[in-house]
Amino acid sequence: MEFNAPAGTNLFDQAKVVGKSTPRIDGPLKVSGLAPYAFERHDVAENQAYGWVVGSGIAKGRIASMDVSEAKAAPGVIAIVTSPDVEPLGKGMMCYAPLFGGHEITHYHQAIACVVAETFEQARAAAALIRTEYETGDGAFDFPAAKTGAVLSDDPETFGDFDAAFPKAPVQIDSTYTTPAETHAMMEPHATIAAWEGDKLTLWTANQMIAWSKTAIAKILGIDAANVRLDSPYVGGGFGGKLWVRADAVLAALGAKAAGRPVKIALQRPMIANNTTHRQGTIQRLRIGAESNGKITAIAHENWSYNVKGGDGEAATAQTKKLYAGDNRLIAEYCARLDLPEGNAMRAPGEAPGHLGLEVAMDELAIALDMCPIELRILNEPDAVPGNPEKPFSDRNLVRCLRKGAERFGWSKRAAPATRREGRWLIGMGVAAGYRGSPTTESAARVKLLDGRIVVETDMTDIGTGSYTIIAQTAAETMGVPLSAVTVELGDSDFSASAGSGGQWGASSSTAGVYAACVNLRRQVGDKLGFNGDTATFADGKIIADNKRFDLADAGHLSAEDSASFGSSQKDHDVGTYAAHFCEVAVDAYTGETRLRRMLSVCDAGRILNPLSARSQVIGAMVMSVGMALMEELVVDKRHGLFINHDLAGYEVPVHADTPQQDVIFLDTLDEVVGPLKAKGVGELGICGPGAAIANAIYNATGIRVRDYPLTLDKYLSDLPTLD
Repeated sequence: MEFNAPAGTNLFDQAKVVGKSTPRIDGPLKVSGLAPYAFERHDVAENQAYGWVVGSGIAKGRIASMDVSEAKAAPGVIAIVTSPDVEPLGKGMMCYAPLFGGHEITHYHQAIACVVAETFEQARAAAALIRTEYETGDGAFDFPAAKTGAVLSDDPETFGDFDAAFPKAPVQIDSTYTTPAETHAMMEPHATIAAWEGDKLTLWTANQMIAWSKTAIAKILGIDAANVRLDSPYVGGGFGGKLWVRADAVLAALGAKAAGRPVKIALQRPMIANNTTHRQGTIQRLRIGAESNGKITAIAHENWSYNVKGGDGEAATAQTKKLYAGDNRLIAEYCARLDLPEGNAMRAPGEAPGHLGLEVAMDELAIALDMCPIELRILNEPDAVPGNPEKPFSDRNLVRCLRKGAERFGWSKRAAPATRREGRWLIGMGVAAGYRGSPTTESAARVKLLDGRIVVETDMTDIGTGSYTIIAQTAAETMGVPLSAVTVELGDSDFSASAGSGGQWGASSSTAGVYAACVNLRRQVGDKLGFNGDTATFADGKIIADNKRFDLADAGHLSAEDSASFGSSQKDHDVGTYAAHFCEVAVDAYTGETRLRRMLSVCDAGRILNPLSARSQVIGAMVMSVGMALMEELVVDKRHGLFINHDLAGYEVPVHADTPQQDVIFLDTLDEVVGPLKAKGVGELGICGPGAAIANAIYNATGIRVRDYPLTLDKYLSDLPTLD
């Protein structure tokens, strides 16, 4: 089924299930420990052995020799696979760093060996007995130093004449912001169980994108994709770190082949930081010129980032192309090559750190204009895509978000910078706008009717996002059955290929695919029982057609499969999601300690399929923004080329006590361009902007502007105002 025109009135506009707050149907399994994650699939293959991955002790150079004799003789060891004994493997989709094979080392903790043993402890102990000699090479590990050698990622996007307009602007902002490298820090590590049956390989793994990774593992190992099966029904967090095949899956497969039996591997936490992907650091220069009334006349956002050879940088300018009007524009991305671990997607790649620059620059402009930051944003609301006036927005309600948020949050009580105090605490409020694109991609499903019950099969994944529930809601609504009559099976590559979980496209795409399959099933039911399935009414397990009444169960057993694809209608519009984020902080005037007091996000994301789980998505993203603003930073050892705080003791993330009060409001909007459910993604929108709202609140509290994230107290402690 192809969607080439805006969705008109349809059954979802009178929904009984879709759009209603619904507890996650996988919730009882999660809280009782009965939802099996990848490493816990003890029953899927008999006689599982344990693998331990050994990472390189250098960041650049080559393996001169590797002695595994002691390790082979260690108790319980079954097999050892070493990189020098394997030809360099292929690279999967969006994978630029070597995964395994050969002598060359291109980054710290690159996988160089896998020990397979009877127990986890035996594999770990034997791995420590491998003796590796290296020839160390010179590497580039210093991002600021490499900035001057960065090259344009693509041609700059220009509109008007920024170079001429900016110097003429009566009010000008020219500021540089830096964001550090970050790790995904998901609770479940990268983990895989691998088993071979002849030439056929099955991986029970933690992965966000099943169809992509099935193809990738086949390419990496040089086997036919038809002989590969991935199964990933539950994923304990990914945030982009599990979009791609990593060393756990590759070495589990190689280890299982060498051992002649199934092998399970979970990457150690330090390996996740240095062996898998991370969010790259950025250096962002923003220049904004405005008239004295606040109208922006010129805006430039130049961003520098880095990656390994072949990879792209963290594209932090994406939101600047869409948020604010301005006739003269310059957008440019530069990428430096470093020998650090590979950078790749992390929740809202590009926009998440980009808002930390743009939305603070807008706050600085408001201060320079002596203007309310909310009114400045509203004044510069564009009528169409800035720099592309012929392209309209599909549906955009950012101004409504700002107005409603200001009213709910009590923005009128905001004081001038460094003037509001409660004892030793300096109190401040901050605001930021948020934008995240809402793409869709082809997604398929198979839907079965079994005596009145519905079974949905699709390789869509649930990474804690609530996919099971919204897919069940979609099927229940379309087929006219209660939610309890729907069973959803996810994450198996033997099922129909879906969108997968990533890019904020999972919900809108996967549910559209389920809807398409259900429409096909309705037609089959009609053909069997003798009515037109497109015009019949399906409700409460019954069907009304041609003034006749049927029982859905009478159709017996049927199966239908279809996919949803998206055509020209979307291409003619910019489909995005919008938010207004508010924060109140208290800063201790003596110690510099920052405490969050309140956070609010007002979101415009079309129809919200399940407000309960959508709220969880947004508040989770808000918590991640707290980390980005205040504490998260992968610290680079510039001598040896590694992230030194590569565990959850040294890499700090926010906890419940750091976020005492969070509120989320969803506007009641519909986007008819995006698809049949008129719903857009929301899980990444929630991380686009709250960090900047925190930074702006700290400025409002203290009068001190810090542009180097995270905003740790050492960066402003000495400048705090003196209390009377």
